[in-house]
Amino acid sequence: MLIDDDEVTNFYHQFIIEEANCCKQIQIFKDSQNALSFLQDTKNPMPNIIFLDINMPVMNGWEFLDKYKKLDTKRKRNAVVVMLTTSTNKNDKEKSKTYREVAHFYSKPLTEKTLFHVMKNM
Repeated sequence: MLIDDDEVTNFYHQFIIEEANCCKQIQIFKDSQNALSFLQDTKNPMPNIIFLDINMPVMNGWEFLDKYKKLDTKRKRNAVVVMLTTSTNKNDKEKSKTYREVAHFYSKPLTEKTLFHVMKNM
């Protein structure tokens, strides 16, 4: 799952994931509120990896995480959240460590090397 308000970034990250041939389906959301609604609906499959941007309108990445952590633990058990951002604020990386749901924090853009590192450490 890609959650980022930038269409070009989503297109590029989708390309990287498809080229790596590592998943069956990619869900793309331009806003985290819609992504959260998707995840809350138990009829929808839970993604294995959620790539999450921080700076988005409507609901930013931190607000998403605050609501995401309230989801059923069993439902999100196998999902890995990866913060993928352009933020250079050192406080953001430190803040991400306060969320046990966040497994990794990387700078954009997603690379094949980063993708394989995330998958290796799942």
